[in-house]
Amino acid sequence: MKLVLATRNLGKVKELTAMLSPDGQRHNIQLLSLQDFPDAPEVVEDGETYQENAAKKAVVIADYTGLRTLADDAGIEVDALDGAPGVHSKRWAGDDATDAIRVQKLLEALEGKTNRTARFVAAIAIVEPIGVENPSCNRVQVVVGKCEGHITHAPAGDSGFGYDPIFVPVGYEKTFAELGDAIKNRISHRSEALRLALKLL
Repeated sequence: MKLVLATRNLGKVKELTAMLSPDGQRHNIQLLSLQDFPDAPEVVEDGETYQENAAKKAVVIADYTGLRTLADDAGIEVDALDGAPGVHSKRWAGDDATDAIRVQKLLEALEGKTNRTARFVAAIAIVEPIGVENPSCNRVQVVVGKCEGHITHAPAGDSGFGYDPIFVPVGYEKTFAELGDAIKNRISHRSEALRLALKLL
């Protein structure tokens, strides 16, 4: 079975591939990404929820490729910021912001605040291409995973991507970026969502 990962984010591709298996062949799944479809359309993530964004991306790419597609949308929710940046995590610091700029903006927003609890949330959508055996009414399935933790006062670690250098998951004393891929891929929001998604596959 071929499965398209609807992302151009190489960090996500690496993470999802590692979660599925080192060679991408476990569960009889052959993984592809948008690197394999350079002319695939850009999808504007304008949904109000992670679920809406994940489903929209997966539908567009499934229709373009004609293949079963997996898309995700994720963000970090900080309690002291009333859940921000949330679904806007990627664009919170501007469309062209780097991970370092996003991290710095979040740390600045938390200056002087004692409550630093937060969580990562990920929605994963599995979408079947339209076809005789795939009625459109049953083609979209979405699951959600979460990982609770807190925000540090300074970045630490150099693995992962996004807000990983400032997020410490519950039960650990190091950030996702310090814990490394093996541990993160076992306990993260995306791994929880992916375990649920695999049951759909």
